[in-house]
Amino acid sequence: MTIRIALMLLTCLVVSSLEMGTRCRTQAQAVSGEATIFAEGVISTSEYESHSQFTPDGKVLYFVKSTPNFSFWTIALSRLENGKWSAPEVAPFSGQYSDADPFITVDGSRLFFISNRPAPGKAGRDLDIWVMEKTSTGWSEPRNPGAPVNSPGNEWFPTVTNDGTLYFGSDREGGKGRTDIYRCRLIDGKYNAAENLGENINSPFGEFEPYVAPDESYMIFAAAGRQDGKGQFDLYLSYRRDGAWTKAVNLGDKINTAATEFAPKVSPDGKTFFFTSTRGFADEPLTQRMSYEELSKRLKGTRNGLGDIYQIDIKALAIN
Repeated sequence: MTIRIALMLLTCLVVSSLEMGTRCRTQAQAVSGEATIFAEGVISTSEYESHSQFTPDGKVLYFVKSTPNFSFWTIALSRLENGKWSAPEVAPFSGQYSDADPFITVDGSRLFFISNRPAPGKAGRDLDIWVMEKTSTGWSEPRNPGAPVNSPGNEWFPTVTNDGTLYFGSDREGGKGRTDIYRCRLIDGKYNAAENLGENINSPFGEFEPYVAPDESYMIFAAAGRQDGKGQFDLYLSYRRDGAWTKAVNLGDKINTAATEFAPKVSPDGKTFFFTSTRGFADEPLTQRMSYEELSKRLKGTRNGLGDIYQIDIKALAIN
């Protein structure tokens, strides 16, 4: 499968503000202007973790666990209990097919994700966007919204704005490159035809995984193959001005490295930026020789070249 590389910019409401404020700080503990590994040893481990998505109240984290070669994905979840993240478990709707890219709407009413599970009326097994509605007992059965959201190609990383517009990546025919970013506007309860976001966002190379602010004021997405890129995939920023997206700019050294950075998200309180990186302990020359025991310990920990979830104070991105 092609590597693809959701969201919520929601304010921590200050009703019983002490409780909510504590929750939001716990969710992004000791966040600084430098990228640090999130929940090391519980969420981010020696295995491949990516694609974080919090519920609006910050009490549950959905994320993706992958095989080392990123060929099979499972959505897991962890709960914030007594200020600590619980041991993760496989989400009830995942575990059989490749499932990834969870996204929960700002009001918490719907959960979108991608999957290669069988879709009604489709003979092939490509990646489609699926959606579930919140119920009194959890989530409804996954539903495939069909065309024009899904196509004979692959779709990934759904993100929904305040007005219901659905942004996503796709390798469908007619794009400007290998993969492009599209949107479908929701009009009278139905999705309109998919719109390519144009050359300020898409290029002849590959654009993936758009995080779009709920008010559509800005977008952060992953791109590959660009001349100003620092690694295999970099994260880029674009603003929406007068109804159009500005030319995307690389987020720079605080976020991007010679490795792969992808899966951009913002915490529910809007204060912390989350992303995934495959950066490793040996990306820069080591200062001294390691013993076999030291090497083994590093390979069995985070920063071993597989995906880890990182967090950084959103102010470091200097978003206008």
